[in-house]
Amino acid sequence: MINDEIMAGRTIAIGDIHGCSTAFETLLDMLQVTSEDTIVLLGDIVDRGPGTKQVIETTINLKSRCKQLIYIRGNHEEMLLDALKAGPLTSTWLFYGGQEVLDSYEIESVEQLPESHVNFIESSRDYWENQTDIFVHANVQHDRPLDEQHPQVLRWERYTGTKPPHFSGKRVIVGHTVMPQGMPKFSPGWLAIDTGAYEGNPLTAFDTTTKTFYQADESGNRYPTFPLVEEPTENP
Repeated sequence: MINDEIMAGRTIAIGDIHGCSTAFETLLDMLQVTSEDTIVLLGDIVDRGPGTKQVIETTINLKSRCKQLIYIRGNHEEMLLDALKAGPLTSTWLFYGGQEVLDSYEIESVEQLPESHVNFIESSRDYWENQTDIFVHANVQHDRPLDEQHPQVLRWERYTGTKPPHFSGKRVIVGHTVMPQGMPKFSPGWLAIDTGAYEGNPLTAFDTTTKTFYQADESGNRYPTFPLVEEPTENP
């Protein structure tokens, strides 16, 4: 899961898509993805929004358009896969966005999902890192190596903005915790980019190479790009 190679092109992280296919496709058009780019999806591409089927189809197609597609597993991927394994969990998944998934496929049960799409969701990984950044869905324990992280932390723990930086010195880029007013949040060593696309706010992408944010919403609106402004660390 670790890749520290120096790669040409941009490395772009995209926050929680949650079935917002129009926002996702608009954002990709803004980004003008090339065959030299690495795209990192921070998880929760499924559930809640109206177009999970379309999002997965677009993502599978995206694999052939970019140098590398990294798909991080979120808590909603975990719930969907759990629903496939154990019937009693299905009702919980349905309540937290699973019904919208079934509606997007025009099916009645999770077992009817296309095998190729299930296989794609199963291919998602716990984390990914390059020379400068760590990409996870929810959070990390700042004092532990990535291969010793607990899945509960990686997929379910909320970002608070109060944790120390990871001991590796790499910035941690997360989704999962919806940032208020549809704006990403920076804290020393951390960047949170889930801006609540399924709630009507914009979907956010962050180009780590140019330190630029891109946003689009489910109505197809394109927002002005803006740079990351890192807040200075206060001296004690």
